[in-house]
Amino acid sequence: MMMKFRLKMKNFWQDIFKFPSYLIFHPFDGFYELKRERKGKTWVGLTFLLLFVLFRIYQYLNESIIINFRNPNNLNTMTEILTVGLVFVLFVLGNWSVTTLLSGKGKMRDIFLVTSYALFPIVLIGFPAVFISNYLTMEEMGIYTLTMGIAYVIAGWMLFLGILNIHEYGLLKTIITFVLTIVAMAFMVFLGLLFFDVIQQVVAFITSIYDELRLR
Repeated sequence: MMMKFRLKMKNFWQDIFKFPSYLIFHPFDGFYELKRERKGKTWVGLTFLLLFVLFRIYQYLNESIIINFRNPNNLNTMTEILTVGLVFVLFVLGNWSVTTLLSGKGKMRDIFLVTSYALFPIVLIGFPAVFISNYLTMEEMGIYTLTMGIAYVIAGWMLFLGILNIHEYGLLKTIITFVLTIVAMAFMVFLGLLFFDVIQQVVAFITSIYDELRLR
């Protein structure tokens, strides 16, 4: 029983920390293994996504008052969840639609894993950095800003190399893919807003007809 427990804990540590860390320092081999050897786990990706949402909430509430001018009472947890979730889904769908047209080799699951695993450095560095920020002076606050900047740069680097690897693109084609992905995301947002506007007008039209018939 104890051996099984230790094995499960070892596998858990491997999935949740060691392999994501390996991706940072060995991105080409790491993302190859993520895709070809299926070392990337969906539950790990979902965990990082959830932790990122929790980090944004934690940062909103607990970042040092020296640089945090947000009112904690204005925090809307549901808005944070929906914002992160929507941007995440839009990127995955946008990248999948673009790379499908550009003969990308990655599947939607691969894109999901690359995007979610790229959040690992932000989660890893972000929580302790926000906590420590409360003990820094104004002069030392630059350390916190630099630390968070490094975390986001590493995340962006992981995302870029991950997309490059799973789709088997070159540098230029990957850059073009990111640009087209942003365009696709904007287009989907436009279609979504247009759809809701049409639905709103249809509902208003039906309501007005119903009101007229009821008055007669």
